[in-house]
Amino acid sequence: MDWLLPPPAPGSTPARALTIAGSDSGGGAGIQADMRTFALTGVHGCVAITAVTVQNSVGVTGVHTIPPETVAAQIESVVTDIGVLAAKTGMLASAEIIEAVVATCARLGIGADDTIPLVVDPVAASMHGDPLLRADALDAVREQLVPRATLVTPNLDEVRLITGIEVIDAASQRAAAHAFLDLGASWALIKGGHLRESPSSTDLLTEGTNEHEYTVERIATGHDHGGGDTLAAAITCALAHGVNMPGAVGYAKRWVTECLRAAYPLGRGHGPVSPLWRLGGA
Repeated sequence: MDWLLPPPAPGSTPARALTIAGSDSGGGAGIQADMRTFALTGVHGCVAITAVTVQNSVGVTGVHTIPPETVAAQIESVVTDIGVLAAKTGMLASAEIIEAVVATCARLGIGADDTIPLVVDPVAASMHGDPLLRADALDAVREQLVPRATLVTPNLDEVRLITGIEVIDAASQRAAAHAFLDLGASWALIKGGHLRESPSSTDLLTEGTNEHEYTVERIATGHDHGGGDTLAAAITCALAHGVNMPGAVGYAKRWVTECLRAAYPLGRGHGPVSPLWRLGGA
């Protein structure tokens, strides 16, 4: 497939990216999903773990947060030694962790108008509806995390929680995107995957007057755990390779579509989207 990112030359240092997110013990989402996509797009992945979840294919039964100073230290340790070309956030769990992440990213030039792009996936709940963000952290998302974002990639539930906008059509999708820009994000991607009125899915990317739409086939599968993480991770990888924002989102849309085609059953609940299709050598 000629749209895929080029693999690194043997023995050369590949592009590096950082994920700041929670661990999924079931392996379908979170850090685990990010690292699968990083590796299979030829990117060396670094991690800052924010929380450990007790989770399987059925749901989340426990969340144990990492001390904010330890989260910050993980970011500082890898960025100042290994260096990263792009970063993303996932589950940040609490206002204290968000504050530590934002302060550390600001100091290291990650996000906003600094040199390292930051993709913010504002994870608030699992696909099963289990909360992954404390209620008192939503203000920190709005006031601190979103303004640091080079790109924000909420799902429609997260759009409603953060902006109060119910996305039901193209007009409300555009309104939601501009609400995130008003909060301070440089770019906003409002996904249409949860709008079920058509056989295709259209996402809207905008930085204001510069808008791009991405329409792809809707894949019929009950196994889509980790889809949002995988999309954000693929965007991060493309940015780490130097692709511009519209191109990075276009790449990631194709990547996650193939991952949905390859999704597999796992356990008694929802299986994950799967980047393992890439191992077929296409």
